[in-house]
Amino acid sequence: MSFASKNFRPVLLFLLASFLALATMARPALAQDRSGQAPAPSGKDLAVATRIAPPFAMKGEDGQWQGLAIDLWRQIAQENGYRFHFVETDLPGMVDGVAQGRYDASVGALTVTAAREERVDFTHPFYATGFGIAVQREPSAWMSLAKNFFTFAFLKAILALSALLLGVGALFWLVERKHNTEEFGTGVRGLFAGFWFSAVTMTTVGYGDKAPRTAAGKAIALVWMFAAIIIISTFTGMIASSLTADRIAGAIASPDDLAPAMVGSIRGSASDEWLTSEGIGFSGYPDIESGLDALRAGTIEAFVYDEPLLRYRLKMDRETDLRMVPGTFGRQDYAIATGPGSALREPVDIALLEQVEDRAWRDALQRTLGQRK
Repeated sequence: MSFASKNFRPVLLFLLASFLALATMARPALAQDRSGQAPAPSGKDLAVATRIAPPFAMKGEDGQWQGLAIDLWRQIAQENGYRFHFVETDLPGMVDGVAQGRYDASVGALTVTAAREERVDFTHPFYATGFGIAVQREPSAWMSLAKNFFTFAFLKAILALSALLLGVGALFWLVERKHNTEEFGTGVRGLFAGFWFSAVTMTTVGYGDKAPRTAAGKAIALVWMFAAIIIISTFTGMIASSLTADRIAGAIASPDDLAPAMVGSIRGSASDEWLTSEGIGFSGYPDIESGLDALRAGTIEAFVYDEPLLRYRLKMDRETDLRMVPGTFGRQDYAIATGPGSALREPVDIALLEQVEDRAWRDALQRTLGQRK
């Protein structure tokens, strides 16, 4: 063996030993990465954006944040050893702030959409839901009837009918006043008697206290009887069709009924995107409260938004005059947003999946929303 080979052997042994030492040191770090227990960079105090969206994110009486999504994040942060503070913003700010690097994550009722996915990275969903529709409660049949009676159109119909009765009554009085003075007297008394006779004849009551004696009066009475049947039938049909039309026009039972209705939603929300994609015009509101206030006031006929948020809000208001249309439509997945390429996403994702697979999460959904996921 040459002198060079003898001198090179120790070098090879040294390099091999160094490689083995580095591999041994790297294994715990690799295991730590795979377990998802990665701390925030340099112990950073994470800025986590959220907004009021009960029951997923809301403030208690002490001003502290709470809710399903907030509690979930606290569990994730505890498991990964994160320090953080919440920053309140609006719905667009939850996406814009993370995309621009102002916030490290956004937590709450934030729906995954294609447009948002292009700007931020989402974790796996922690809640799957859909859109819901809130409408006013239908009044009772008696309330609907009273509502239609006290309208200008109904008043005009009553005035027109009264004028017709007065005209027919005057005609009876003119032909009967000279030959039937006892029943159709003179002056105002005679006119009222004619009005009374035309009214009871129209309603087919026929009290029998008055009757025409002249041939002309009897002929007019006969024609009036047949005409009155047609008028009463037409008038009854108009009232019935008006009541039916009002109930049909106000009945929103599915998303298919939204197109001709006056609809409201929250600007910048996933429901905004859905309504726009379906070509349904709507009025935009800044938050759920202003939208529901508009619904109560009759400014809109339906308010479309995340079903669990609407249902929870109406559930808390036991005396509300609003109700939910049964069922959901569309697909919504709530997830946590992190910055594009953020090192937080993977460890947060793993911890999130562990939490939502736990029974405690299902119990929390049951207590709050009355359902299990």
